[in-house]
Amino acid sequence: MEKTLLITYYHHSGFSCAMDKTLLVFDYWTGENGELPEQVRITEETLAPYDQAYVFISHDHPDHYDPAVYDWRATGKVRYILASDMRAELSGDRMKPGDTLVLRDDLTVKAFDSTDLGVSYLVELNGVRIFHAGDLNFWHWRDESTVKEIAEAEDDFNKAMEPITHEAIDVAFFPVDPRQGMMYDAGANAFIMSVKPRLLLPMHFWGRRSIAAEFARHAQNRDTGVMALTRFGEQLQLDFAENGHLTARPLTPPEIIMPAKPEPALPVVELRRTSPEVDLENLSEMDPFNESDLPVSMDEE
Repeated sequence: MEKTLLITYYHHSGFSCAMDKTLLVFDYWTGENGELPEQVRITEETLAPYDQAYVFISHDHPDHYDPAVYDWRATGKVRYILASDMRAELSGDRMKPGDTLVLRDDLTVKAFDSTDLGVSYLVELNGVRIFHAGDLNFWHWRDESTVKEIAEAEDDFNKAMEPITHEAIDVAFFPVDPRQGMMYDAGANAFIMSVKPRLLLPMHFWGRRSIAAEFARHAQNRDTGVMALTRFGEQLQLDFAENGHLTARPLTPPEIIMPAKPEPALPVVELRRTSPEVDLENLSEMDPFNESDLPVSMDEE
C-alpha cells in the first residue's frame, strides 16, 4: 500500500510530519523574536483536519520548546511527549533514553540519548520511521576547546550514537550548526555514514540558509539523500511506493514567506531502498567527509 508523508518546516529545528489524519510535531518554535510568520504557525485551524496530533519536545532549551504548543490543548486532540528531565509542571508522556512508548497500534516512539539535554526520538508511523535528533550532535568547539575536550565530546557522541546505528531510518532531522565553524557538519556527516538514513534534512542552522543548502549539496551519497528546507512553511512530500521506492517531491504552497535572496528550487529526487549495488538517481556518490573541511560562508543572510 502506498503511503504519503508531508513534511513542513517551521523554524530552526521545528518540523511537522503528516500522514492521513495524524500529525507529528517536533521541537516547534516561533523564534526568539517571533520570526515565524503568523500565516505559517500551527493554530487550532491548522489542527482541524487531523484526528490526532502528537507534539514531541526533545528538551527544555527555548529554541526547542515553545510554550505556545500548550495552547493547542483546547482542541482536545493533542498528546504531548517530552523528555523526562523537563520541568515538572509541563504535562505529557515523559521519556528517557532507552524508553519505548506505544501510542497506537501503528505509532511507536523510542527515545535515545542526547549529547546535550533531553532525548532524541525515533517515531514509527504506519511503517515509516522518522528520527528527530533534538540536540544530539558532535558538539565540538575547535576554536575554544582543548584537544582533550574535543576528544571527550567525540566519545560522548559516539556512545550516544551506538544504539541508533542498529535502527533503520527513513527520514532524519539532524543539526548543522554554523556556530561550530568549518566543521559544522561533523556530527551530521558521522550520522549519515553510520546510520545511513534514506533521507536527511538539516536543521538547527540558526537562519543561515546557505549553511543548510551547502550541506545538502555535498553530503548526499549513494545511501542517503539530503535535502534542505530553509523557508518558513516550506514543504516536502514523500511518497512511499509498494516496491520500496521513495520519491521526495518539494512543494511550494502559496503561504511560504520567501527569503530576501531567492534560492533555486529543490529537485525531485527518487530514493530507493539502499544496497551497495544500487545508485540513487540524481545523487552524488562522493564521500560526505571529502568537503567537510572546506570553507563555508558564515555571513548572516
